Amino acid sequence: MRVIVAAAGTAGHINPGLAIANKIKEKEPDSEIIFIGTTRGLENDLVPRAGYKLKTIEAYGLSKKISIENFKKMYVTLKATNKARDIIKEFKPDIVVGAGGYICGPVVWAAKKEKIPVILHESNAFPGKAVKMLAKKAETVLISFEEARNRIPRAKNIVFTGTPVKIEKKDYTEEEKNKILQNIGIKDDKPIILIFGGSQGAKKINEAIIGILENNLNKEYQIIWATGPKQYDNIKEELSKKKLDINNVKNAKILPYIYNMEEVMNISNVIVARSGAMTITEISNLGKPSILVPLPNVSQNHQLYNAKVLENVGAAKIILNDDLKKDNLNIEIEKIIKNPDLMNKMGKAAFSKSVKNVPEKIYKEIKKIVR
Repeated sequence: MRVIVAAAGTAGHINPGLAIANKIKEKEPDSEIIFIGTTRGLENDLVPRAGYKLKTIEAYGLSKKISIENFKKMYVTLKATNKARDIIKEFKPDIVVGAGGYICGPVVWAAKKEKIPVILHESNAFPGKAVKMLAKKAETVLISFEEARNRIPRAKNIVFTGTPVKIEKKDYTEEEKNKILQNIGIKDDKPIILIFGGSQGAKKINEAIIGILENNLNKEYQIIWATGPKQYDNIKEELSKKKLDINNVKNAKILPYIYNMEEVMNISNVIVARSGAMTITEISNLGKPSILVPLPNVSQNHQLYNAKVLENVGAAKIILNDDLKKDNLNIEIEKIIKNPDLMNKMGKAAFSKSVKNVPEKIYKEIKKIVR
């Protein structure tokens, strides 16, 4: 099979594209797969690192705002369709897979001009503008949440598959769990609250956690906190101003980044995070209670809709970004950890939204089109 994957910008678009590519290679090792992205996004790191060739074109998200800058971007994006068409003519794919983001526009338009079938994958509960606009050009749109189905009225065919992620539920022995905790540098004597805001960190969440630590509110629980590499030094300085040593804060381990995230998520009792599609999927796979702080000012406010997928089944508590403070975050954490029945109920509700064998389901849909 010869496949082009269009994926650009964030890990939320690129990692599902890589997972799809990996499943195709697993099933059909002789397959040839290339990615099309831009020169600006994480694809320039993640795609080559995964062993795939990346072709780049310049494309931008289209805005309704009238300005010279937006007209320039529109012109560049329209021209990118021709470059995408050249790549498609040269590579001769059997199918084009759009994994989300503005890169899909020119690549899908080019594919249809060359009569190449297209399949789109939408990770979010509220579909992005690109997928909604391109849905009628695709043979199939794959969705990660059933809540997205009625929001893509122009699609010819919609199939619920879920989002492919690496993190899965694992039952560690006490010895294995203690070893993980020992490597992090905390004990197994209090509930563990895992806090992160994505690879870049989340300023508002970080501010609330600084307040909790400064006021020693985390007496009943301990924190594993990934600040994000770009914010770690700033947080170290802020804590220092409050006479706190970042390497020696009571009931807390503060790290710029967590490399063994699957292990740490599995041993944690509660997760506090943003609500990107991949995070929601990971929390569901693990069956963990969560407190979600949707990132504001993102397209279609999609993180709020992602968070509601878990809130609506009783698996999560949503605190809006502007409302987040040390006190209300601490109150919500303590509500969960002090009520084992609630913690268990929330965890089971989260697990009810887990989807099994996602890459296999996506591969089967691709094979229905490429025979």
